[in-house]
Amino acid sequence: MTLRSPLGRVLNHGAAHGGVSHWIVERVTALALAPLAIWLLVTLLALPVLDHATLSIWVATGWNPVWLALLVLLASWHSWLGVQMVVEDYVHGLTKTLTLLVSTCVHALLALSGVYAILHIVFAGTA
Repeated sequence: MTLRSPLGRVLNHGAAHGGVSHWIVERVTALALAPLAIWLLVTLLALPVLDHATLSIWVATGWNPVWLALLVLLASWHSWLGVQMVVEDYVHGLTKTLTLLVSTCVHALLALSGVYAILHIVFAGTA
């Protein structure tokens, strides 16, 4: 006997025992990416020149590296979640497992390389 309601027993116990958490995380990352993308677009368009030196100085200035790193991490996480959903819905068998593994590795590599590039610009200077 359980004291949980029928709805309480069903929530978060779907076929993958993840319920709607995956869907919610996708929506939250999308909502977080929207203002970050607008910030990036507005600040880049406000720069006088879009050359390497100007962008390097811009990346290393103030809170820009923090917001850029957050943008890179959220974008790669959001992308990984979307690719995972498509693969889980439309790919089957061993190909599904291998595709999910490759997708995870590629997205992690993209996130790490993006953060590394930002940190390199911040700590190495514009030289």
